[in-house]
Amino acid sequence: MADLGELVGTDEQEDITNKDMVGLAGYIRGKYRESEDGRLSDEQRWLKAYKNYRGTSEDSEDYRKSERSKVTVKITKVKVLAAFGQLVDILFSQGKVPISVEPTPMPEGVEEFVHLKSPADSLSKSDPYGFEGDGRELAPGAMEASELELGPYADEMSEANLAAGPSKMGEPQLSPAKEAARKMEKLIHDQLLDASAVSELRKGLFEQCLLGTGIVKGPFNHTKTIHRWSSDGGSRYYDPEEKLVPRLSHVSCWDLYPDPSALSLEDAEYIIERHRMNRSQLRSLRNRPFFDVDAIEACLTMGSSYEERYFENDLYADNDPIYNEDRFEVLEYWGVLDAKMAEEIQLDLPKNTSPLDQIQVNAWVCGNEILRVVLNPFVPERLPYQVFPYEKNPYRFFGIGVPENMEDAQLLMNGHVRMAIDNLALAGNLIFEVDENMMVPGQSMDIYPGKIFRRQSGAPGTGITGIKFPSTAVENLQMYDKARQLADEETGIPSIVHGQTGVTGTGRTAAGLSMLMGSAGLGIKTVIKNIDDHLLRPLGENMFMWNMQFSEDEDATMGDLEIKPKGTTSVMMKEVRSQRLTMLLQTVSNPMLAPFVKLPTLIKELAIAQDMEPDELVNDTNEAQIFAEILRGLNGQTTGEEAAAPSEQQPNMGAPEGVPAGANPTDPTGVGGGTIGTGTTPTPGEGGFTGNVTPITGQGEGGV
Repeated sequence: MADLGELVGTDEQEDITNKDMVGLAGYIRGKYRESEDGRLSDEQRWLKAYKNYRGTSEDSEDYRKSERSKVTVKITKVKVLAAFGQLVDILFSQGKVPISVEPTPMPEGVEEFVHLKSPADSLSKSDPYGFEGDGRELAPGAMEASELELGPYADEMSEANLAAGPSKMGEPQLSPAKEAARKMEKLIHDQLLDASAVSELRKGLFEQCLLGTGIVKGPFNHTKTIHRWSSDGGSRYYDPEEKLVPRLSHVSCWDLYPDPSALSLEDAEYIIERHRMNRSQLRSLRNRPFFDVDAIEACLTMGSSYEERYFENDLYADNDPIYNEDRFEVLEYWGVLDAKMAEEIQLDLPKNTSPLDQIQVNAWVCGNEILRVVLNPFVPERLPYQVFPYEKNPYRFFGIGVPENMEDAQLLMNGHVRMAIDNLALAGNLIFEVDENMMVPGQSMDIYPGKIFRRQSGAPGTGITGIKFPSTAVENLQMYDKARQLADEETGIPSIVHGQTGVTGTGRTAAGLSMLMGSAGLGIKTVIKNIDDHLLRPLGENMFMWNMQFSEDEDATMGDLEIKPKGTTSVMMKEVRSQRLTMLLQTVSNPMLAPFVKLPTLIKELAIAQDMEPDELVNDTNEAQIFAEILRGLNGQTTGEEAAAPSEQQPNMGAPEGVPAGANPTDPTGVGGGTIGTGTTPTPGEGGFTGNVTPITGQGEGGV
């Protein structure tokens, strides 16, 4: 299979002039500056959100300028973590990415299999033989078709021998299109598991809640080394295998610079990702396809090229310097490039490319050096990023997060808590008023137990007077509670979700709690919908296209399939389907309905709905028959043991002889389980009368 490097360009780039490369580097850096200026307001929003999350707001963000207390109530952090926890619980409760693959209504590529006529279509209903797997059965013990069964085919088929026992009915089969979709879905899930996709997606989800936008890059090509050992002549040696696999990675909002005129990823002409690399990371690029080794060495020789941004001091450390020595700023460009400029740097352009056309390229820039420039390797061409908002801003590329929604509520909570603390500090202490005309000049005014003040005039107790201020902390804390309720409404995340105690009103009852939790889910469902549309669906489609282009698994890459993100419905739909299949299975347990239902297929679908491998779980018909015989034998043995049990039971204590246990001898109706009923009284000497004298063997007629 061709490597990515073999698909995107050639090694014949020695004739590229430095002037051309500097021109391309200047073009990309110009786009970078435009994007940097275009997202300045977004950076301000992110900084404020991050500070509210950390509780490190500045004096300019105080509720009142007279605030002395600087305490911060980190309710923003609680809300962000609650939203993040809900998203992770919904999306990854089963430990995998909720992406499903289904065939389109008319799958292209498999329609010849879907519409292929089976051998049964060419047979008449009177055909006595049929074929293996047609569902027909011989009579038990039949080895040959009888003349009666053959009818007009008797002479023609007289020498034919049939297999002993019932014919094979065939294993439960899904349609070819559904089978191809299931294989593709399994392949994608295996690849995502191998790529630790859940871990990378969790990072993106956290920034989605915090900053309003999550970003995931991929799938992109990665050469994985599979460790293998081989044997040759009794000796073992290390024989690794290189395999091309897809990879995903999280990209921070701070490092992504989109087209400033774009409102979504689909509208963007380009995306620039900023990398902060050390010398080892930059040097490792030499081992990747189509990176210019000489350009990398030139960057290493020039030394550090990293430009510190104004927001980094607030992000990375508190009042600690950032050490950028031996750090290099590398820009990764994905986007359009004029065909004329592409010709100047001698890219291998597609045929019939006009000089006025634009082509998709991938370029890496460090300073004025072009580390790599190739055509976009993906077919069809796409930007390998998924940008998913928490709340979509219709007029901005980046979305709105939890901290921004509750920004005012957080300011109010901080302000009123600080006012309460300041007031309590004031009300808890006396303020002293001193009449200096009555006091001896020059003495200290410090007050402590046992302190002596010298007074030179005036009435006693009038020179120093203590004043006590009233407490308003109760009113301030009430306003704090109102602000917290406002935060619940603004974020759509009730406090009950993240474990607040002391719930009052509706939340005191089970029905009220259920209602609160249900209403909480409404806001989260909107967020999940954004994740479905902007993350799961494009990620699934990109994984599908990657497999169609690069995967070696031919069995799973056949068919025109449709990617369906599960998201909100991932758990609910699966549970509902599983419940419905289980109810159907219980319904068809009725012997009268069972013959009309394909039970093996039903069991197989039930296994799929419960994320089980149907081929490992469901027996074929022959295996099912064997197990049925085993179970029938076990049931027969059990039944025999249970049948013998009543004869071993002791008679009911206290019951008359001849009356079955449990019977009521005094019940004339016999309802109590006995054999006594109504009737005429027998006369002595009558046959069957138990009062007749019965002779005993060996004794005379009169013996008793």
